[in-house]
Amino acid sequence: MYFAQFYLDCLSQASYLIADERTGRAVVVDPRRDVDEYVADAAARGLTVVGVINTHFHADFLAGHLELADRTGAWIGYGRRAETEYPIRKLADGERIELGDVTLQIMETPGHTPESISVLVFEQPDDTVPYGVLTGDALFIGDVGRPDLLASTGVTADELGAMLYDSVHHKLMALPDETLVFPAHGAGSACGKNLSTEKRSTIGAQRRTNYACRPMDQDTFVRIVTAGQSTAPAYFGHDAALNRQDHPLLDPTNAASPLCPEGFKEARAVGAVVLDTRSPQDFGAGHLRGAVNVPLDGRFAEQAGTVLTPHRTIAVIAPQDRENEVITRLARIGFDHIAGYLRNPATALPALADHLTPPTRLTPDQLRTALTDEQPATVLDVRTCGERETGAIDGSLHIPLAELPTRLDEIPTDRPLVVHCASGHRSSIAASLLRHHGHPDVSDLLGGYTAWHTLTHPTRP
Repeated sequence: MYFAQFYLDCLSQASYLIADERTGRAVVVDPRRDVDEYVADAAARGLTVVGVINTHFHADFLAGHLELADRTGAWIGYGRRAETEYPIRKLADGERIELGDVTLQIMETPGHTPESISVLVFEQPDDTVPYGVLTGDALFIGDVGRPDLLASTGVTADELGAMLYDSVHHKLMALPDETLVFPAHGAGSACGKNLSTEKRSTIGAQRRTNYACRPMDQDTFVRIVTAGQSTAPAYFGHDAALNRQDHPLLDPTNAASPLCPEGFKEARAVGAVVLDTRSPQDFGAGHLRGAVNVPLDGRFAEQAGTVLTPHRTIAVIAPQDRENEVITRLARIGFDHIAGYLRNPATALPALADHLTPPTRLTPDQLRTALTDEQPATVLDVRTCGERETGAIDGSLHIPLAELPTRLDEIPTDRPLVVHCASGHRSSIAASLLRHHGHPDVSDLLGGYTAWHTLTHPTRP
C-alpha cells in the first residue's frame, strides 16, 4: 500500500492519496483545487488515479474533484445523500472499493453535514483491523466536526448534533483502538473549536483524550459540541454551494496579469477592491486609500474570505514576486475575479502618491494618551471570545473579526477608533476594512493586546 497525506498549513487542511502499488490504482480523498501535487506524486510512482472521494461538501475550501477528474478521467464519489450538478458515484454505507489488495470501505458518518462519510483503509481485503480511517470532518484529533455550519442548510444544529453523536459514539468509537485516525483538518480550522496540531492519532487515543468521545448521553454531547463555536468566515456558505455546482476549472497556466500604476487606477475606477497582502508593518507605513490589508504570511485565504465578497473583482498588491501565490491561495476558496497585480509595488506606490494614506498605527503609550483626551478614542477588540476572557482594555467594544463585516453599523463614527487584536495582525485587517467602508478616523494598535498588557502590567524586578 502507498499512503500519503498532503497538509496545507494555511487552511489546516489534509488530503490523501491511497494506492495499491501492485495494480497502480489510486484514489485521492478531499483534494484541494490546485491538484498538481497529487498528479505529480502519482506519476512519479507509476500510479493511475481512478477515483476522487470527497468526505462531504466542504465549506472552508473549494475542493479539487472537478480538476482531478478532468486531468485523470477519475470518477467522483460522495456519500449517498449528496446531490450535485455534475455526475457522481454515490457511495453507500459498507461499500468496498478494491484497488487491488488495498481496499477502501465506506462508513456513513453524518453530523457535520448530512452526506458526510468516513473511509476505512485496509491493506489486505480480509484484514479484520483497518490500517486507518479517513474521518473527514466527523472526527478530528481532539475534537469533532461542528454541526452548525451553513453547509447544512435545511437541517438544524440539534438534528445534525444527534447524527454526529451516533456517528462518533456508535460507529467510529466502535472501531479497534489501534486503527489510525486521519482527519481532514487540524489546529486553526474553523470547522471545530479544539483541534490538535497532530496530523494523525488512533481510535484508542481519541477514546481516552478527546472530550467529545468520552462516554455521555446524546443531549450532553450536543450541548457541549455546539457550545463555544466561533463565527464561521463569511465565504463558507459560498464554497459549500460551489462544491455542489459544476463550476469553472482552475487553470494552472493562467498567471496573474501585471498592472502599471495607470492600469491599477483604471481597475479601481471600474470597481475593483484593492487587496494589499503586504505585512501590517509595510501596509501601516503607507497604503492606497481604501485598500484592504490581508497579510499573505498567515491564514491568508480564510481571512480574505472573511472580509471580502467572492464576486467582487480584486486588484492585488503583493510582496515582490509572490503575486501568483496570492492568486492560487484565493483560488483555493473560489475567489477567481482578479483584475491583476501592481507591478513592483515598492516603486509603483510612490507613483500613486495622490492616492496614498499616511501611517495609521499607534503604540500602546500613544493609545494610553488617546484614552485621556477630551474626546477619548473608542477601542475595538477584534479577538475571539475565548481570547477576550484572558483580559481586555477597559471600556473596549468587542466584535470578533469574523463578525465585523456584518456588524459595521455598531461602530461609532463620531470619535477616533483604535482597533486591536492579540498581536497586530488581525487588527490591521479590521482597521483597513473599516477605512474601506468609510470610517473617518481609524488606527490599529502596534503589538496588540499583548503589548498593551506589558505596558499596563509591567513585570517587577
